[in-house]
Amino acid sequence: MREAGVGNIFQIPELKNRVLFSLALLAVYRIGVHVPTPGIDTVALAAFFSELRGGGSTIMQFFDLFTGGALSQVTIFALGIMPYISSSIILELLTVVIPHLERLKKEGEAGRKKINQYTRYGTVLLSTVQGFGIAVGIEQMQAPTGALVVPEPGWAFRAMTVLTLVAGTSFIMWLGEQITERGIGNGISLIIFAGIVAGLPSAIINSLRLMGTGEILPFVMILIIVGMVGVVGLVVWFETSQRRIRVQYAKRMVGRKMAGGQETHLPLKVNTSGVIPPIFASSLILFPATIAQFSNVPWMNQVSQMLTPGNALYVILTVSFIFFFAYFYTSIIFNPMDVADNLRKYGGFIPGRRPGRPTADFIDRTLTRLTFIGAIYLSLIVILPTYLIQWFNVPFFFGGTALLIVVGVAVDTQRQIESHLVMRNYEGFLKKSRVRGRTV
Repeated sequence: MREAGVGNIFQIPELKNRVLFSLALLAVYRIGVHVPTPGIDTVALAAFFSELRGGGSTIMQFFDLFTGGALSQVTIFALGIMPYISSSIILELLTVVIPHLERLKKEGEAGRKKINQYTRYGTVLLSTVQGFGIAVGIEQMQAPTGALVVPEPGWAFRAMTVLTLVAGTSFIMWLGEQITERGIGNGISLIIFAGIVAGLPSAIINSLRLMGTGEILPFVMILIIVGMVGVVGLVVWFETSQRRIRVQYAKRMVGRKMAGGQETHLPLKVNTSGVIPPIFASSLILFPATIAQFSNVPWMNQVSQMLTPGNALYVILTVSFIFFFAYFYTSIIFNPMDVADNLRKYGGFIPGRRPGRPTADFIDRTLTRLTFIGAIYLSLIVILPTYLIQWFNVPFFFGGTALLIVVGVAVDTQRQIESHLVMRNYEGFLKKSRVRGRTV
């Protein structure tokens, strides 16, 4: 084995190019976050959002977290990647009920490209609706001084804003797809990751400021840090935990030699769906809440307040969506019948289970129980820190959803880097702390 370390990445040309390519596109994304939308008075906008934050509008902070600060500045990337995620969710759900989409899904690469094209069309449509709602809402905003955020409102401004925001979201979507295909890691997840991490320095500075003014006691800050470390450790433990099912292979003659007879295991992750359920849940909740936030319609403002993190409706919807998408996404990426058929094809069997349907049923029952545990874990990580934020007046960055996405994406990306290193006989990205599966 060659010596491990970060330097190993740059000893493999293909891996080096993938990593640098991903970093370059993420840098482009972060630059775009600071490009303002035409026709907006940025000074009046900053004053308006400063007053809004002071009023405790956590729904705005929540969405701004996923856009990397683009929404509060109303830049060309203000909508972020959420319309694309919402469109992906809708297409996945429609695949179950529309036979044409189901057939496309089974057609392999050609069908996948077609579904991706439909997803892009849906992204443009959702971005148009959301962008128009934001444009209309911005026209009604005023700074505390009375200055209009949009000096020249009208249909020309609305059309320009919608066009700009749709183009921005489409560009982010393209960046994510390029990172997935030619870079390292999942492009969409990495873009969300980059947006969240970008807010870390300001969150730390804000926490220190609150501690300096006495709004957060030093003892409370220590408890917060310990809690964050504990949450990170819990996320890493769950993301690497497995339920290993014993698999035996029957002996058979291959030519003149006896083959088979060995024993191995089938690893089933406790959280098979990863960070997808919280991201999907946040996307579905934020889509109507964002439009309502920029509206002066009373009932829409009430909806926005009800969907604020910490409220009962938000908790109920978030937990429900997490459970739904945990089971739904797991059923998409893991088919027990296919696993059972492959085991039978190669002479493998689970001790005490007949090959075929009985084996598939056993795997399905085991996976269902694991998914239930994984959904509970995801719900607790997402919901509990929300109340800690309210009780201890902690900056919103330290929410469970943010920590879960950051740690989950980091672990997944590390796994992919390690797979490239291990294939070429390198020890791994982290020599003494490689990500290993744990049995539960």
